[in-house]
Amino acid sequence: MQQKPIIYQVFTRLFGNDCTANVPGAGLKTNGVGKFDDFTIEALQAIRDLGATHVWYTGILQHATRTDYARYGVHRCHPATVKGQAGSPYAITDYYDLDPDLARVVPRRMDEFHQLIERTHRAGLKVIIDFVPNHVARQYRTSPTDTDPEPLGFEDTDNVAFSPRNNFYYIPHTRLGGTHDWQAGAAAPYRECPAKATGNDHFDAAPCETDWYDTVKLNYGVDYLHGHSQHFRPVPSTWTKMYKILIYWASKGIDGFRCDMVEMVPVEFWAWAIPRVRRDYPKLLFVAEIYNPAAYTDYLFRGHFDYLYDKVGLYDTLRGVVAGARSASDITHCWQSLPSIGQRMLNFLENHDEQRIASDFFASDPRRALPALVVSACMGTNPFMLYMGQELGERGMDSEGFSGCDGRTTIFDYWALDTLRRWRNGGRYDGGRLTIDERDLQSYYRRVLTLCNAEPALQQGMFYDLMYVNHSNWRFNDHRQFAFIRKHDRTALLIVANFDYSPVTVDINLPAHAFSFLGIPQLEQVHSVDLLSSTHADISFTPYRPTTVSLPAYGSAMLRVDF
Repeated sequence: MQQKPIIYQVFTRLFGNDCTANVPGAGLKTNGVGKFDDFTIEALQAIRDLGATHVWYTGILQHATRTDYARYGVHRCHPATVKGQAGSPYAITDYYDLDPDLARVVPRRMDEFHQLIERTHRAGLKVIIDFVPNHVARQYRTSPTDTDPEPLGFEDTDNVAFSPRNNFYYIPHTRLGGTHDWQAGAAAPYRECPAKATGNDHFDAAPCETDWYDTVKLNYGVDYLHGHSQHFRPVPSTWTKMYKILIYWASKGIDGFRCDMVEMVPVEFWAWAIPRVRRDYPKLLFVAEIYNPAAYTDYLFRGHFDYLYDKVGLYDTLRGVVAGARSASDITHCWQSLPSIGQRMLNFLENHDEQRIASDFFASDPRRALPALVVSACMGTNPFMLYMGQELGERGMDSEGFSGCDGRTTIFDYWALDTLRRWRNGGRYDGGRLTIDERDLQSYYRRVLTLCNAEPALQQGMFYDLMYVNHSNWRFNDHRQFAFIRKHDRTALLIVANFDYSPVTVDINLPAHAFSFLGIPQLEQVHSVDLLSSTHADISFTPYRPTTVSLPAYGSAMLRVDF
């Protein structure tokens, strides 16, 4: 039986860091850093116990940093080209190497990564890593390898803005400038001539502070300066090089890639590359970060991705409902907008790009998003993803350095998260140092997420939205409650989420069509168990009489009925 993927995202260098200094803007020696071997078998089993099936190890590839590893043969980056002290994990300096921060013994970092993969698999979890195809660090410096003897840019002609044979885009005969301070922390300024185009499709020599100035754009054969004309025959050099990178990491035994900003890379590349990778690795998972709904079907069916981010749809809708800015009935419109591909969308409430639920910029109280958790994780058979510390109510309100206090957990600085440190509790993962509220929150997440694969109705069952028969129901507030049924074999789950700050008792209308569509008998009185609270009750389960359900503030019910 195929599992419903539950992906636990970890920002790898933060997860195991137990340092208590947390000096804003400080380096590794002061603030410390987590390591591969902090993911002990006990840590991984604790993640699995939350209901996870996959771990996405974010930020493991070698990327721009201000920490000096020159003695290990790692090129030292100019500080003006690095965001923060630790650097962005999406400013890759060598696609074939790992972040030396993460190794206990730097020269053995690849061996330590192999051991991490083995431990993760031994814990019953699968491994996902990043693939960053659109841009690299300003000072990308990979060395020739047996896999790719001619690294990116090796044969580029830099006196033309675009050539289908180039790996980068250039601004010929022009020095890099703009509003960014290219000296920033160094005795001499960073010089780049000719300038390369910046990673966020900035095709001049003057990026500003809000641009992705630490990265440069890769050339997949699209001439952006001349009508986005495409030059895909012969196959561009960049395509071949990126395919080799995918094969290299697939050969390490990983189980999937989370692919960064895929819509900034032509779908034709993915249509060419993914099937080729799957000839050798047919079970490899490809997840796409994408924000353009008009391109969804292209990247799914032409590009061969398994799943796409559902950010501008379900995430934005649920965030609005949690904040009280949108109606719960909008959730219906959201899934109806993707009727044929809804089960191919990756649901989430947090990731490294989004603000923490418990931050002052989102909900302040992590409990307010618990009904959104039930909806997002339980509405379909598609994957759900959570971000480390989300289940503990991590607030993201630290001012760590580069990005300041913005409601997010930094991806640019050396830092340690107090919630994770207390959960880790010296490697015991027993919750002994968590507060009562944190333990209760974690327990709720564990209950919901483990049910996703323990209950066949959630794992693979049918879905039926009940909102259309409850809009005018005076005993049901369709702005603050959402109700649906999941059904498999001879089991039905009636799921009701309450986004309101007050407890409520609702009467839910069940239409006759639901019973015929799902193949459920009409039951005048039937025993039910609430899988979230473990309470039992006899309920009406017919189209003739509403079903009464009591809901706590920011709570949900999941009534299981067997017939």
